[in-house]
Amino acid sequence: MFKRLLRGLLVATVAVVLLLWFVWAAAALSIDGPPGMAGMLLSGALAGAVLGVLVVVPGRARKGWGVALLCAAVTGWWFSIPPSNDRNWQPNAAVTPNAEIDGDTVTIHGVRDCDYRTEFDYTPHFGTRTVQLSKMTGVDVFIGYWGSEWIAHPFLSFQFEDQNPICLSIETRYEEGESYSALLGFFRQYELMYVVAEERDLVRVRTQYREGEDVYLFKTTVTPERARALFLEYLATLNDMYEHPRWYNALTDNCTSGIRTHAVATTENPRPWDWRILLPGKSDELMYERGGFESDLPLAELKERGHVNDAANAAGRVDDFPRRIRRGVPGFDE
Repeated sequence: MFKRLLRGLLVATVAVVLLLWFVWAAAALSIDGPPGMAGMLLSGALAGAVLGVLVVVPGRARKGWGVALLCAAVTGWWFSIPPSNDRNWQPNAAVTPNAEIDGDTVTIHGVRDCDYRTEFDYTPHFGTRTVQLSKMTGVDVFIGYWGSEWIAHPFLSFQFEDQNPICLSIETRYEEGESYSALLGFFRQYELMYVVAEERDLVRVRTQYREGEDVYLFKTTVTPERARALFLEYLATLNDMYEHPRWYNALTDNCTSGIRTHAVATTENPRPWDWRILLPGKSDELMYERGGFESDLPLAELKERGHVNDAANAAGRVDDFPRRIRRGVPGFDE
């Protein structure tokens, strides 16, 4: 009886896996396949082929292998879809940034500093920043929340003793007319982009021009040495993507998974994986528990004092924007 139950459980598990694989494959053909009815027809053809296998092919194992081979063929096609840096991008994503590293000196091209009037009405500006790695003092983290405590977007701001910070944000790269869809984020609809920007761009577009988004600032315990290593790790990926674009994926290659990938690559003893890595809205809680923030205040108070919306909106596009939004935030000089 035990063997019979075990066998039944195994068969049920395989059946569920195949069902989910088929659903994904059918959706991939419909979403990432030819536009319009052609993609829908391909999705229907897959469903018909799977039904044919289940009806015609004898034996449970052979049926399973037949369905698996059909889904594997779709998966192989899906992985072959190439990303591109050459599309009709929205103006604030039109420039692919890259960096030149010469010893202690880093020159970054394509640093964004848009002049916003509304979220979608702005004058795009892209410049060049040159910094010295030896002048890096640490890294701060911003976390923007909207709609739910489970949903957020973290991005890093690298600090220098002699000039304004440089922000790096891992985002979807939008074409003209595109907007984010949680469903489409699991397919090959958006390229990945490493946005390099001034704080007054990345912060203010969220606090002042996007409705309902709250941004929090935290000073981290990352040492200057680790910050430099993390910065260079980001830039290595940035330069690779300049030549070899990548797809965004809401599960495997997004803002939080990217940060963790770079963090793991720059430490000899990475922290264990945690389920909250999949939920960006819990990233502050996770970092706090692991001693990632410099202040030892309770997290609720740390967030309350680190809420920078009002300060960012009042500061506008002033050159000392980073200094103004840090007034009163724990861990920074008053």
